[in-house]
Amino acid sequence: MNEHQVAEQILSEVGGKNNVSGLTHCFTRLRFVLKDQKKANKDALSQIEGVIQVVEAGGQLQVVLGNKVEQVYDQLMPLLAEHVNDDQSSPKVGWGTKILNVVTAIFTPTVPAIAASGMLKGILAVAALIGLNVYHTDIKNFNTYIILNAASDALFYFMPIILARSAAKVFKTNDYIAMTLGATLCYPTIVALMTGKTNVTLFGIGITKANYVSSVVPIIIAVFVLSYVEKFIKKIMPDVLKVIMVPTLSLVIMVPATLMLFGPIGIYFGDFINWAYHCIMNLSPILLGAFIGGIWCILVIFGAHRAIIPIGINDVAKTGRQNLLAFAGAANFSQAGAALGVFLKTKNKNLKTVAASATVTALFGITEPAIYGANLRLKKPMVYAVISGALGGALMGWGGSYGNAFANQGILTIPVYAAAGTKAFICYVLGCLIAFGGACLMTVIFGFNDLPEKDPGNTGKQAINNHEEATATKQEKLTTIDQQLVLQDCDLKITSPVQGKAIPLAQVADEVFASGVMGKGIAVYPDKGEIVAPAAATISVLYPTMHALGLMLDNGVEMLIHIGIDTVKLQGKYFNKHAEVGDHVEKGQVIITFDQKAMEREGYDLTTSIIITNSKKYAAIGATKKDYLKEDSPLLYLLTND
Repeated sequence: MNEHQVAEQILSEVGGKNNVSGLTHCFTRLRFVLKDQKKANKDALSQIEGVIQVVEAGGQLQVVLGNKVEQVYDQLMPLLAEHVNDDQSSPKVGWGTKILNVVTAIFTPTVPAIAASGMLKGILAVAALIGLNVYHTDIKNFNTYIILNAASDALFYFMPIILARSAAKVFKTNDYIAMTLGATLCYPTIVALMTGKTNVTLFGIGITKANYVSSVVPIIIAVFVLSYVEKFIKKIMPDVLKVIMVPTLSLVIMVPATLMLFGPIGIYFGDFINWAYHCIMNLSPILLGAFIGGIWCILVIFGAHRAIIPIGINDVAKTGRQNLLAFAGAANFSQAGAALGVFLKTKNKNLKTVAASATVTALFGITEPAIYGANLRLKKPMVYAVISGALGGALMGWGGSYGNAFANQGILTIPVYAAAGTKAFICYVLGCLIAFGGACLMTVIFGFNDLPEKDPGNTGKQAINNHEEATATKQEKLTTIDQQLVLQDCDLKITSPVQGKAIPLAQVADEVFASGVMGKGIAVYPDKGEIVAPAAATISVLYPTMHALGLMLDNGVEMLIHIGIDTVKLQGKYFNKHAEVGDHVEKGQVIITFDQKAMEREGYDLTTSIIITNSKKYAAIGATKKDYLKEDSPLLYLLTND
């Protein structure tokens, strides 16, 4: 896949760079905030190579790309350049959606570091268990353990600094002033003052004592306010003083304001959210586990799961444990199980391949390929996954499962939940197994409406039959051939570059060619995987994917030979070239060979369009009346304007 080309195509189909007011990405999808959603062509986006699904939700246009998302994102950013976020006009959405988008944009960049910290924490947990139970040694006193444990905790300890940067990006304020503000909250002297026994005053005014280390909400509120303070100072400050005075006054204003007002508000707000979550937990951990385990992947579809992720992050930062992702783990394993059930049940080979790959990625915590590639697409497997996830989450809630780190939910992070104790850990593992096995069994037993399977061995015949059936119904938008022209009337004769069955161009299953807009011509369904020069010519174009080539014949005819429908998706697979652009070839010389049977096994229609791209130069262009052509058979007849 050519990521740069895909990026250009995506940007074009979302309405161009001037229509993009914001772009972020997560593990599997690009998240566009568009100025006008109507300018985006969702159907065309869905057809771009590598695009798994296109979802419109929460004021965002989400393009699901799987594990290629980061590479495509990196190609998109230079194309967007200053246009991203340089215009404040954006879709009119509700306050709830706006807040959700802000939360998503702030936390998404931190997810890889959070996942890495959680993974390291899980490895240390396993090592500590093995050391204690197998070797009867407490490795927690070893220097190596202490250093690695510090690495796994550092992100959460300095969370105000980490979030300050991503919040500054979202609120469009100075990164380093925001990070300095976050660092102030974590500064050892400030921490000592806030956790000490004596009262703390600022300018003689008492301030609320709170420990901001590992806090989440206070710094987000502070940076939000900073963005307006900075704009105001820039507006009133003379240009000659802006470089020094804007950052200075920003800090002088915001440090006291944060410690006296916005910090305490953030602490209380965060405490309230956690209190509400844990109230439900205390009321019925089984019910909460079932709810999160069942609904989590539904939230993923709309991106709404990121609104509650801060609860888990805050729990780890404050208490060193969280159960949110334990319950969400049941949801992930249920998606993997449902995808495995699809793999075992489906007769469609393409779907079977997608489901197998999606099962593996879901087991490692990335569920979007399973959701969009198989389960949601087929509907019923998604229902089975929700039911099974709820059952698994309920068992985890009953057992009191929790993790000692905020780690992506998959098989590699299972050790994170071992610290909860034997009963809780067994319930977590059993919950994952119930979610996985239940979804798989229900999918296999109760089934779903399978996608129809194409007969690979009959692909060529089916394509020809489709062309023949379309004869009576298809109307030519432009003249694709001049039927009245016969061989005896022509000035030029061109032989066929490919052997096979002749098909009128108007009946090709590609509207661009069938409409005649590219020029007049004919199509051939090959029975030999070989393209030869129809006459002495120079190769003017040869695509890297080798599915199409352009020839400049010595007699002045310009020809396009396009091998198959959508074969560009093969990215050159099964093709071999025997000449290069600029080479002069003689009549009958082999230019391209391809593995016809392999392509047909993958379901490709190999109808090859042969088009005269400078058709307007000729008074008329006729085609052979024969049904079957050899490589040297007369194919097209041209009448010049002279």
